[in-house]
Amino acid sequence: MTNSTPACNAEKIDVAYVANLARIQLTAAELQTFQAQLTQIVDYVKDLEHVDVSAIEPMAHTGRIANVLRKDEERCGLDRQVVLANAPVHDNEQFLVPKII
Repeated sequence: MTNSTPACNAEKIDVAYVANLARIQLTAAELQTFQAQLTQIVDYVKDLEHVDVSAIEPMAHTGRIANVLRKDEERCGLDRQVVLANAPVHDNEQFLVPKII
């Protein structure tokens, strides 16, 4: 969100504006509650801007991850007649389905 939108300025998020965009009706008490919560969140994010992370290597994930893949091996497929036996309509080669266009 850029500073040019009515929902966001340097200090305060317009909760009523955002609720209207989301088509959510909020009471005055809910507006106050959400405004206070959003202000706390924005203040917390501002505090994070001052944390020195220059010594931390950029990463995509915080945990160690690795692909767990099985070996690609040829397997026996399903027998065509067994598969076609479950089809309501077939021509001994493929499934037949109703034309829809």
